[in-house]
Amino acid sequence: MRIKEAIEQSIALKTKILNDEAMLVKIGKVADICVESLKNGGKVLFCGNGGSAADAQHLAAELSGRFYFDREPLFAEALHVNTSYLTAVANDYSYDEIYARMVRAKGKKGDVLIGLSTSGNSLNIIKAFVTAKDIGMTAIGITGKTGGGMKSVGDLLLNVPSTDTPRIQESHILIGHIICELIESKIFGRQ
Repeated sequence: MRIKEAIEQSIALKTKILNDEAMLVKIGKVADICVESLKNGGKVLFCGNGGSAADAQHLAAELSGRFYFDREPLFAEALHVNTSYLTAVANDYSYDEIYARMVRAKGKKGDVLIGLSTSGNSLNIIKAFVTAKDIGMTAIGITGKTGGGMKSVGDLLLNVPSTDTPRIQESHILIGHIICELIESKIFGRQ
């Protein structure tokens, strides 16, 4: 039955992540990098395309709103939420420039940019990473198995060991939720 098979595939992939000590350490490191930035007046910016854009927006909302408990908001934002900006820049410049241009406008040294891409080859995210690094931001990729082009331009890569887009995206949300929980508890304490 396909329903059971899909659930089993999701569980198997998450089990791989669970048993990958290096990945678990990197997840914790991402949270620590974000905590350091936020404690020093920085922000966490997210970007992605399609389902990964939805995930980016979801994770930004967990930090800027609340996650497990009521607390002060954290400065986190998904860079694609202004559709007038997005369509203007895509039309007037190029879709490949939408995130790099917004990183130049909003980013500053010490901020964090988290890009989500199942392939790791989204040119608009790769260009944003290059811009972020030029500014002095930390660029973190959350991708699928190979890391794609994001692997060579980011500071840290969380590459889910799969090439199956839906299973990768399910794992991205799991990893993102863990990062949000760690950030919230490290900044505000467990409540």
